[in-house]
Amino acid sequence: MVDYHAANQSYQYGPTSAGNGAGGGGSMGDYMAQEDDWDRDLLLDPAWEKQQRKAETAANRICKVLAVNQENEHLMEDYEKLASDLLEWIRRTIPWLEDRVPQKTIQEMQQKLEDFRDYRRVHKPPKVQEKCQLEINFNTLQTKLRLSNRPAFMPSEGKMVSDINNGWQHLEQAEKGYEEWLLNEIRRLERLDHLAEKFRQKASIHEAWTDGKEAMLKHRDYETATLSDIKALIRKHEAFESDLAAHQDRVEQIAAIAQELNELDYYDSHNVNTRCQKICDQWDALGSLTHGRREALEKTEKQLEAIDQLHLEYAKRAAPFNNWMESAMEDLQDMFIVHTIEEIEGLISAHDQFKSTLPDADREREAILAIHKEAQRIAESNHIKLSGSNPYTTVTPQIINSKWEKVQQLVPKRDHALLEEQSKQQSNEHLRRQFASQANVVGPWIQTKMEEIGRISIEMNGTLEDQLSHLKQYERSIVDYKPNLDLLEQQHQLIQEALIFDNKHTNYTMEHIRVGWEQLLTTIARTINEVENQILTRDAKGISQEQMQEFRASFNHFDKDHGGALGPEEFKACLISLGYDVENDRQGDAEFNRIMSLVDPNHSGLVTFQAFIDFMSRETTDTDTADQVIASFKVLAGDKNFITAEELRRELPPDQAEYCIARMAPYQGPDAVPGALDYKSFSTALYGESDL
Repeated sequence: MVDYHAANQSYQYGPTSAGNGAGGGGSMGDYMAQEDDWDRDLLLDPAWEKQQRKAETAANRICKVLAVNQENEHLMEDYEKLASDLLEWIRRTIPWLEDRVPQKTIQEMQQKLEDFRDYRRVHKPPKVQEKCQLEINFNTLQTKLRLSNRPAFMPSEGKMVSDINNGWQHLEQAEKGYEEWLLNEIRRLERLDHLAEKFRQKASIHEAWTDGKEAMLKHRDYETATLSDIKALIRKHEAFESDLAAHQDRVEQIAAIAQELNELDYYDSHNVNTRCQKICDQWDALGSLTHGRREALEKTEKQLEAIDQLHLEYAKRAAPFNNWMESAMEDLQDMFIVHTIEEIEGLISAHDQFKSTLPDADREREAILAIHKEAQRIAESNHIKLSGSNPYTTVTPQIINSKWEKVQQLVPKRDHALLEEQSKQQSNEHLRRQFASQANVVGPWIQTKMEEIGRISIEMNGTLEDQLSHLKQYERSIVDYKPNLDLLEQQHQLIQEALIFDNKHTNYTMEHIRVGWEQLLTTIARTINEVENQILTRDAKGISQEQMQEFRASFNHFDKDHGGALGPEEFKACLISLGYDVENDRQGDAEFNRIMSLVDPNHSGLVTFQAFIDFMSRETTDTDTADQVIASFKVLAGDKNFITAEELRRELPPDQAEYCIARMAPYQGPDAVPGALDYKSFSTALYGESDL
């Protein structure tokens, strides 16, 4: 309340008071009686009552303004904290997603993939909700600031909604890159394991074949051999050269596999390279030794005697047949990796084709063995003493029969392995079709809901409350649809566990579905928030339903791309149609830039429907201004240019009085007194016209 003594400073105690001060007549009782008379006179004074009501009105206005400002400051602080927490989480998460340190085994990489799936299922969804809530709080705060004629809220540097969106986009790009890297790394390790095993198998076979060859080639038996023995040694050497040439492809295959392991950065490349180099060096040595032995034999070669054609024929036919059997055994034991039904069916078809050649191979085996038997029969019948082995080859009938028996044992094993893989691929195909069936339903459903929400947000059917109710029904239906997405996640997990990398039955991936679902939840939440803000604006500014529909019709007319916001050129065309002078000249551009600064304070380049409503109804609203607040403070200060802490505590509630005292700067005018506070700079700061 206003101190009536201060409001009536012109009244003085008069001569009586002066007399008492000089020791004259009168007493304190007389003075109190006189003051009571004055109080009664003031209570009956109409001017005093008017002044009293004016002060109460001023105090109420200041309380209202300060309450709005305090609430807005709380919202700003909440936004800053939530933004800081979300940005910190993004900052901590991105380095983990950008970590590209590979592991040595598939099991370790699969554990990384499982950790990534836990992150997508458990850790990220709450952050998506926090981001959505942050944008809703920001939009609500900006709406309240506009409604209370306050300047738009500008978050701290690096905490804008755009900064959070940029960070979120960086996060999602890192997620995509991390998942692609994990899957590619698993493929690489799988390929490496296969190649390494294949290298070891081929190297072992080759090393077993080369065992003893160097010693044989270094043997100088031709120096003491007879002529017939020399001829036999020449033939044997020719057979060996044929066998050596047949093994050239295997050495090249071993070198090619080692090279591929190096290119794929195999962790045990050192041992692979060492073993490969040893094989290549040995192969070069075998070539040199083979060439040297031929020259030595040719030098000592003399007149040739009759050649045992049967032995030679045996050697010529036994060597390729032996190589064929070795290749067949190698192929039958070869590991395979397939990812589709077509690939395994191709392997089965090739295996069936191989089995169809077995009868011809068996006839060739019997023919080769018959040659050997015929040679034995002729030698016995002609009393020829044989050395006990064919001089032209080391491939004996026992070796041929042993390897043929091995081939016969490996064929059914290969059949079983191919059938098992075929069953696995059929199961994988079932998983693909199961996922595709669900994804081809969920994906279009999300897209349809997005389109329906977009139509609801721009249509003018019913009141805003009807639109809000309709949107909330959509929101409930979307939430109720979540089990379908969970089912799809379960199916996707089975697909990843089965190491299925492609699916020709659908164009939707789990990543597409997740992003679409997150966008759908965000869009419905944003749309509901926009309609709630429109209701808040309509009620605060007294806009009728008809006016709101007119605003929407005008906005939709100039929103040519139906994007839900007007671009600068679309908004300029709208202003021109409303009679604003914003033509393409210097004065018009300046006016248009001024208006754009009002409707787009964040310089996003777009005018939302909420900002359009605020602009269209700006002149009709009754909101407080800085000048009105200054006038109210002046009333409380008794028309002084400053106010004191005592006056604030007397006229305002305690918390708001202390709020003002803590933020008001000291008054610096010529009429300043000790403790004087500058209420004018404080009032302009409340409305963004100066710094608080």
